[in-house]
Amino acid sequence: MAVSVAATVLNEVDDIPGLVASLTDQILVPAEIIIVDGGSADGTWEWLLNAKAQYPTLIPIRDESCNLKQSPGPIARGRNVAIAAATSDVIACADAGCTYRPDWLSRLTAPIVAGASEYAVGGSCIDPASSTVWDIASAPFFGVKLNPNEPTKSCTARSMAFRKELWQRVGGFPETVFLGEDTLFDAKVRKLVTPAFPERAKAFYRPRHALKSALSQLASYAIADGAIGIRPARLFRNLARCVVEVLAIIALRWNPIPLLCILALENYFAFRLDWRSLQKATFRVLAARLVFSLMVPWVVSWNQIKGGITKAHQANRQNAS
Repeated sequence: MAVSVAATVLNEVDDIPGLVASLTDQILVPAEIIIVDGGSADGTWEWLLNAKAQYPTLIPIRDESCNLKQSPGPIARGRNVAIAAATSDVIACADAGCTYRPDWLSRLTAPIVAGASEYAVGGSCIDPASSTVWDIASAPFFGVKLNPNEPTKSCTARSMAFRKELWQRVGGFPETVFLGEDTLFDAKVRKLVTPAFPERAKAFYRPRHALKSALSQLASYAIADGAIGIRPARLFRNLARCVVEVLAIIALRWNPIPLLCILALENYFAFRLDWRSLQKATFRVLAARLVFSLMVPWVVSWNQIKGGITKAHQANRQNAS
C-alpha cells in the first residue's frame, strides 16, 4: 500500500536537510514526500528545489497563502495543501525541526496498512543527540517524551498517519486556528474512529530551547487554547496551583508547613511523568525542570485567560517576519 508523507515549512533552512534526509531513508519508502513552503525568505525554498535532483520522491510546493500574513491558520493550510496533492490512500504527517528513524514510517502506518485502524499517532521525543537543558526541562509540559520507547498517546502532527478519505470526511485540518490545529483535527477524527498508538513511531524533535523560548512556546500554546476554547480543565488546575501557592506564601508568616507541602507537591508535578528517564540527569537539569514546572501554572493561566479574552494568537518564530 502506497504511503505519502506530507509536511509544511516556513523559514526552516537549518532543519530542512535533516528532515528530508531522514524521510528518504525510510525502510518503507514513501511514494512521495510533499513539502509545502509557505513563502520562505531564508533559502528553504531554494534548498528544496535543488534537492529534487538528489531525492526523486521529493515534491516541493510553494504556496504563499500558507503563512500568517495570508491565512489565520497557515500551518493547517500547509498540511491541507500537501495532503490534497498526495496521490496515496495513506498519509503520514511530519514536521520540520524533527528527524525520523528508518523504521518510523513502517511502524506508524502498520495499523492502517493491516486494516486495524484508519488513524495512528506516534508522538514525539526529544532528540538526545542535540538536546539542551531547557529542552529536557520543558519536555513533559509539551507532551514530549524523553525516552523514544516510552508509550505515548500524544496527538501531535509531528507523527500522525491516516487514510486520506478520513481526512476528507472531517474537513481536513482546521484553517481557522494558528496553533492547536492537530488537537482539533484529532478531536474530530476520534468522533469517527478509534486511534492506534504504534510503539516506537516517534518523531525525534529538536526544539533547541533556552528558558525564554520554552516559556514563549508555552505561552503561545496557552493563548491558542484560550482563543480556541479548549482544555478548560487544565486552566482550572493551573489556576488552583497559583492560588494555593499564594496562600502558602501568606501562611509562611505563621507556619512554614503549608509552603513545605506545596514544594513537595511541586516536585511531584515536575517529575511525575518521566522520572525514570531522569535518573542519571545532572543537578542542573533537575533544577531547571523544577524551575520550569514552578513557572508553568502562572504562564499557562495568564496566557490562556488572555487568549480567551482577546481571541488572538501569538506568532511563532517562522511567521514573525
